Amino acid sequence: MNQIHFNPQYIHLEEKLVEMIKNFDSQGEYVTKGARNTIKKFIVEGQTFNVKSFRKPGAFNAFVYKFIRPTKAKRSFDYAKKLLSLDILTPNPVAYIEASSLLGLKESYYVSLNVDYDFDFRHLIHNPLFKNRIEILKKFTDFTYKLHENKVNFLDHSPGNTLIIDHKNGNYDFYLIDLNRLKFEALSLPKRMENLKRLWLSKQMIQIVAQRYAEISTYSYDSVYHNLLKSSNAFKLKIRKKEHLKRKLKNK
Repeated sequence: MNQIHFNPQYIHLEEKLVEMIKNFDSQGEYVTKGARNTIKKFIVEGQTFNVKSFRKPGAFNAFVYKFIRPTKAKRSFDYAKKLLSLDILTPNPVAYIEASSLLGLKESYYVSLNVDYDFDFRHLIHNPLFKNRIEILKKFTDFTYKLHENKVNFLDHSPGNTLIIDHKNGNYDFYLIDLNRLKFEALSLPKRMENLKRLWLSKQMIQIVAQRYAEISTYSYDSVYHNLLKSSNAFKLKIRKKEHLKRKLKNK
């Protein structure tokens, strides 16, 4: 391991967490095993940690990540700290680890504290009868408005990347995950609504979100609604065209 960076809050666990990374392939419980990235869950001294192993980069990106651009692991760690400083929830950042050769990055890992959440935003998309769905959508809109007001442009603002804790009293906590694609910049209304396009909102959901966003901002309902509908429809059309092309190529 060439570079190990710890949140001082967890420095007392450094030896055990480093050992956990060394045994990543053979130990731990799979949370996600994807083509690009793998996430595993580990328990250390009674605390549960999630470790994300990023896909090994090709030669060009390996060079870029070592000498030019921060790695996805470092960005995840730094962005998590920044979000928490803005009182925006994300799993507590614990560490990031980078292994490099002379030519470039070989491996990178991001470690965060596990969050025991109740459901993610996908449940609201797939289940129109989900309990308190409209109220949760409104609270989620409040959360998103807070992001925008704090100049947070979460480029992966997709249904699986918001974890939700239900406090059973009408209050909900929203946690952002998968942070390595994020920008801090002032956002115009079109850009704010563009930021919501990946959520795959239905027309009814767009109406609810637009109404709430207008209520808590200086923007009119019509301007919010039309910008959100336009961004959402354009994104859906783009994805459907891609899927259609893939099917065409597969059947050739």
